[in-house]
Amino acid sequence: MIMAVSFTRYGRLYYLDPGGHTPKVGDKVLVPTDSGPEVAECVWAPQWVSEEIDGLPICAGIAQDEHLTRDESNRRRRAEARSVAKRLIKRHTLPMKVVGVDYLDKDNVYTVYFSAPHRVDFRALVRDLARNLRARVELRQIGPRDEARLQGGIGPCGRDLCCATFLKDFEPVSVRMAKDQDLPVNPLRIAGACGRLMCCLKYEHPLYVEFRASAPRVGLAVDTPEGAGTVVGHNVPSDSVIVRLNDGGRRCACSKASVCGPRKAHDAAYGTAKAASPTGSPVAGGTGAEEQA
Repeated sequence: MIMAVSFTRYGRLYYLDPGGHTPKVGDKVLVPTDSGPEVAECVWAPQWVSEEIDGLPICAGIAQDEHLTRDESNRRRRAEARSVAKRLIKRHTLPMKVVGVDYLDKDNVYTVYFSAPHRVDFRALVRDLARNLRARVELRQIGPRDEARLQGGIGPCGRDLCCATFLKDFEPVSVRMAKDQDLPVNPLRIAGACGRLMCCLKYEHPLYVEFRASAPRVGLAVDTPEGAGTVVGHNVPSDSVIVRLNDGGRRCACSKASVCGPRKAHDAAYGTAKAASPTGSPVAGGTGAEEQA
């Protein structure tokens, strides 16, 4: 059994083992963390999955009134700390942007996440924050990808950002991946909300690499079911190649298997031998009665 929760509306999903609990979508549940159980909203109700998944944290139960009160108090403290941090950053004239704030009521510690174009000397700012908030304050500088993960948003595809919902780790993405997928190498077209290359460029890249390893390259002369021609393009999602026919210059989309040399050689050698007669018996081998005759 597995369930999914989110600490913020439309935020990143965290997976749990429901244990002996059966929360419904929208219920507030307790999620075990390093600082104790925290309140989160159930996004996926418990359900069976075919895969064997181990090591998931176990749901600590349904949130009660005291837990909801504590969670609301912590939310107000985080909002207050965000406002105070912005005001003090402006007073100190520092090139910083507050991205998010965490608060641990158990230890009375605020963690302020910020982005900046370069390293910032924020020692005086930390002292003022600690004095105004009457708590210990930690400042952590994060990169553009982590900033997008914390803030959330909508990607070019029209869906919530992958990093803010289900993506756990940032894997390396290169311009080569865009070139292999015949995408325009234009930063405005292949960059995400963070300004870096979109993480989804890596999702289908292995499929393109596998396709190009076996498909005829562009410019190669091939024979198709519609006649001889030259390969002028590839259509990886449909597993086909675009061929310009020698007869009239018309273009057609052919299955990769129909123009692949090894496949055509296999069909030429074994295709007729495996053809079936109307009665279902092999034509080449004949029936047992014919062999006896």
